[in-house]
Amino acid sequence: MTVHRHLEDLADVTGPLHLALGVFDGVQLGHQAVIGAALKFADIGGGSAVVVTFHPHPASFFAPERAPRLLTSLEHRLQLIESGGIHEAIVLAFDATLANAEPEDFIQKLATVNPQGLASVSVGADWTFGKGRRGNVSLLRQLGMACGFEVSALPLVEVEGYRVSSTAIRLAISQGDLPAATAMLGRPFTLLGTVVPGRRLGREIGFPTANLETGAIMAPASGVYAVRVELPQGGSRSGVANLGWRPTVEGSTGGAPRLEVHLFDFDNDLYGNALEVTFIERLREERKFPDLESLRTQIQLDVLAARKVLR
Repeated sequence: MTVHRHLEDLADVTGPLHLALGVFDGVQLGHQAVIGAALKFADIGGGSAVVVTFHPHPASFFAPERAPRLLTSLEHRLQLIESGGIHEAIVLAFDATLANAEPEDFIQKLATVNPQGLASVSVGADWTFGKGRRGNVSLLRQLGMACGFEVSALPLVEVEGYRVSSTAIRLAISQGDLPAATAMLGRPFTLLGTVVPGRRLGREIGFPTANLETGAIMAPASGVYAVRVELPQGGSRSGVANLGWRPTVEGSTGGAPRLEVHLFDFDNDLYGNALEVTFIERLREERKFPDLESLRTQIQLDVLAARKVLR
């Protein structure tokens, strides 16, 4: 997928353009519907389906102290968007210039940047844009009629009694409710992290782990999980992960939680690589053990439990 950083870059994309606009944090079912609409428009009418997303999250600009933990990093978000069939995306920096743009000016620029024109815009039904969030679907339709593009406003998605939203997914994940999160995401919850050096205590007790740096991304409730991990060289491995503060080793539960993954039947060097971890089932809560031998015995049981879940 080609990732652009400026609206002007859209001039070089094969037109006419079919845009899907939104932040798309988590790329959940509602987001997938919006992106799917752009793909369908492009398939029927020709041209290119392009996702237009924003970074950082607008909430981080307007009220950083109240901004939510995101479900996906920008890298992970783009990876998920690409997996849905998108070949062109643009990441617009959400800064003061964009926040203060009049909605009419923003849409006018989208409509005129490509010489072959803008054919369609797909958004969620509750999408707002422009200075003071004055832009909405009603205004977008008016601008579409004036500028000659079609507007598709996708309704909110409900699944298994849940109203799908990134906020609802964050709540489910924080409570360790993976089935609810999976239902709303349309896929199992995953985290993308980079393998960093650790204290190598796992190797000393017979269970080497990959220590992942995930940044300030939303993580599930602390505990031990059965997981599957996509490897950088291709393929995947099953494993067992501990997410938490390692009280047996560290002696406290302060600071940011850590994600450690023991991969079954795997002992290659992964330092510096990005791994996508899929959380399949929570096996137990994190707890403190009296000594390392007790911890080792419990990990053996965790491995057996994870293998049973993942077989």
